[in-house]
Amino acid sequence: MSSASPSRSGDSVTEKGATKAADKVLLIGSPNCGKTLLFNRLTGLQHRVANFPGITVEIASGSLVGHPGVTLYDYPGTYSLQAISGEEQVAVEQFQSALADPELGLVLCLIDVTRLEKSLYFALQVVRECKRAGKPLLVLANMIDILEQHRIPMDLDGLAADLGAPVLGISARNGAGLEVMDTRVREVLGAQPPAPGDSGDPDLLLRGTAHQLAHKYGPKGDVLLRTQNRLDAFFLHTAFGGVAFFLVMYLLFQSIFTWAAPAMDAVEGALGWLSDLVVPVLGPKLLQDFAADALFSGIGAFLVFVPQIFVLTFVIGLLEDSGYMARAALICHRPLRFFGLTGKSFIPMLSGVACAIPGIYAARAVESPRKRFLTYLAIPLMPCSARLPVYTLLIAAFIPSTTAFGGLVGLQGLAMFLVYLFGMICGLLVTAFVSRAGSLEESDLPFVLEMPAYRLPALRPLLRKSWQRCKLFITKAGAIIVTVTMVIWFLGYFPNFGADLGASWLGQLGAFIEPVFAPLGLDWRYGVAIISSFLAREVFVGTLGVMFGIEGAEENMVPLVEQIQGSDLGLASGIALLVFFAVALMCVSTLAVLSREAGSARLAVRMFAIYVAMAYLLSLLAYQIALFFGA
Repeated sequence: MSSASPSRSGDSVTEKGATKAADKVLLIGSPNCGKTLLFNRLTGLQHRVANFPGITVEIASGSLVGHPGVTLYDYPGTYSLQAISGEEQVAVEQFQSALADPELGLVLCLIDVTRLEKSLYFALQVVRECKRAGKPLLVLANMIDILEQHRIPMDLDGLAADLGAPVLGISARNGAGLEVMDTRVREVLGAQPPAPGDSGDPDLLLRGTAHQLAHKYGPKGDVLLRTQNRLDAFFLHTAFGGVAFFLVMYLLFQSIFTWAAPAMDAVEGALGWLSDLVVPVLGPKLLQDFAADALFSGIGAFLVFVPQIFVLTFVIGLLEDSGYMARAALICHRPLRFFGLTGKSFIPMLSGVACAIPGIYAARAVESPRKRFLTYLAIPLMPCSARLPVYTLLIAAFIPSTTAFGGLVGLQGLAMFLVYLFGMICGLLVTAFVSRAGSLEESDLPFVLEMPAYRLPALRPLLRKSWQRCKLFITKAGAIIVTVTMVIWFLGYFPNFGADLGASWLGQLGAFIEPVFAPLGLDWRYGVAIISSFLAREVFVGTLGVMFGIEGAEENMVPLVEQIQGSDLGLASGIALLVFFAVALMCVSTLAVLSREAGSARLAVRMFAIYVAMAYLLSLLAYQIALFFGA
């Protein structure tokens, strides 16, 4: 009994110490080292995996699996503790702040063994700072599976001795070495932290040390570069690379229709079946009208487009994880420079194709404040996923579904490609005009972009990410859509209980604003839908769904596309609507994020007003041109 008492006392002290010091674990590393994929494995969360620098700009956190009460923090990737870009500044500032936090129990520094010198310079800085702060550190040598695949040995024990920190070989992709890492993490969190020290070499000496260690322990030979060089010879070729780029981008947008069409038909059929099943059993006529015209006609019209968002996110993820996106940025640097941008602007601009909000965040990777400002101007004009339901609705209503080559190429897919291209061209023209008209002068930093290795994408995380993107799209817009749908249905149903839509409160509002949109060939219904879409672009579809649902038969929900085709809306008006939504900045969330990132609400307000005015003028011009050619 006497011998057992000290043991229990010692365990209690250890548990208390571990509880106090193990509340937080920090994961840090250079871009493209596999940090986000490792974070997903260690926490069970599915975070963005983008195989190029500058995409992770927020600090993610999650519970460390197998360690109750321990939170793992994923910091933005940075090449050194001497920050250059806004993204690196976030990582460095948060890292220095975390080292002073008494609840930080462990720092995990991830390095890429296939690009050892780049990773070691940053790792040596982290080792030095952790020793100064008295924080335990584990260096995780990622992509060890690639070395094993090519039978390339690596002396991790020798590297650990020269680094002055333990080094564990792991693979974030297949999970190799994670069990050993988990054991070491448990041991470190249960032990007393080291005492702070004052030793450490300056950054200039560390760079030389990193070069020596990489030469001593890094993979010998060029076996890891042969495949990349062969692929780069094609994808970065002056002629073939450009052709491949446009082909990849075209297939990206073509896949939105060809791959998502079966799922869209299934969703539409399920909604119709559910409507026929639910509406007749509802007792009061008022409730039946609300369910048929507000819920199924409004929200249902929006849900049909979710499969296309899934496909778009998945295909972009494939290109990112494969390493092609960095090549695309390099290809785009020279033409983007003509418009006042940089090749790194391509990354946030392409992110804006999914959503303008992550694109604005990703613009932190653009080091030049002036080019970052120009990137801000271009991102809202990128064809984001919120525009996708509007584009799909209008294209399906006015463009025939003619296909060729066994359905692989369709006229609707071509139209989608052209309207996306139109938005991108508008963004480039705006930045070119502003860059040449502005008087701000500064000495820009040189364009430097790392070429990540070509890798096979991890399909499971991409599928989960695409699914989560769809859920986020639904939940983020859901509250707005439900609110707007109910308001519009209420205004259109009363005071005459849906007997005459033109005499309803909604009809009176539409008549008031109709002169604004009449020059575009649009009646009051489309004017109301456009105004409501300023809350969120995709609300346009739900609004039309409600109004056409009220106008149609109460017990038979006619598809929204067929109702638009059966109305008197001409092709010229449809083209005008496409142009308007391609240019107008109609997203409250984007304006809020832009105000915060740019540090100026005035910039967001000015961009909103200018882009809406520009959208109206361009749509009016497109309408007149379409009429001139007989549309």
